Amino acid sequence: MRNGRDGKDGSPGLLIVGHGSRDERGAKEFHELVRLTRDKEPELPLEGGFIELSRPPISECVTSLAERGARRIAAVPLMLLAAGHAKDDIPATLVREKMTHPDLDFQYGRALGVRPELLALMEERISEVVTPEEKAETAVLVVGRGSSDPDANSDISKIARLFYEGREYPMVEAAYVSMTPPGVEAGLERCRRLGARRVVVFSYFLFTGVLEERIREQVALFTQENPGVEVRYAGYFGPDELVADLLLERYREALQGDIRMNCDVCVHRVALPGFEEKVGAPATPHYHPDEPGHDHGHGHGHHH
Repeated sequence: MRNGRDGKDGSPGLLIVGHGSRDERGAKEFHELVRLTRDKEPELPLEGGFIELSRPPISECVTSLAERGARRIAAVPLMLLAAGHAKDDIPATLVREKMTHPDLDFQYGRALGVRPELLALMEERISEVVTPEEKAETAVLVVGRGSSDPDANSDISKIARLFYEGREYPMVEAAYVSMTPPGVEAGLERCRRLGARRVVVFSYFLFTGVLEERIREQVALFTQENPGVEVRYAGYFGPDELVADLLLERYREALQGDIRMNCDVCVHRVALPGFEEKVGAPATPHYHPDEPGHDHGHGHGHHH
């Protein structure tokens, strides 16, 4: 990429925005993915930070990019699906950074989204615990984070269906670990009632953390209580070269202006049943504990 030298010439910087985790292992995996991305484009001015819970905060990353000469910054949300953080919290944070750095131009990319590359990586992870001969008799349960955003929740169902299409698995179901049903145990129970004798569970998460650990625990509990069903755990994506490639694609897309987000069922634009109050609601930035102006007190935060 010719426009990504060291930033001193004003070449656009890449700001990778994560949510942050109470689990240090998750934050470490985020930084490992940032390193993988940097290794692919060593001359690109690149920083990765968080809106809350982990260091460094976004404000430090923006300051660092500005000091390296970047005058334009493309911020890419390191989120698998577009929900409240990608649609609301991060844009509000960027508006705040623009007020602090009026000489910088910000462009906003989109979440990684529903991508065939991620479906292929999910199959790779699942194939590590299921042999080719077993696939035709193995159900798959895809477990998403779960959100108050119906659009993001529906993406998990779409991912489950796309994973089913063209593959040998006879059954692919979706479940969620927080905020919305069906939960992990209900998803496994559904597979059991539909006749599955072997189920492999995949956590649709980039990194480990409190919720990914909770999925493991709930899988173990179900297995203990249902000896007639064999349940295997295939883990989650983790820092991977393929995800780094996708991040760089989202960076280029943000700079070139061809961003196609799904607004048809966006809860902030369309009155969906039970979510009418979200239409046109103002976006508010997270204040990272390490940033001035932080008065979170977790009154506004997310209790995962």
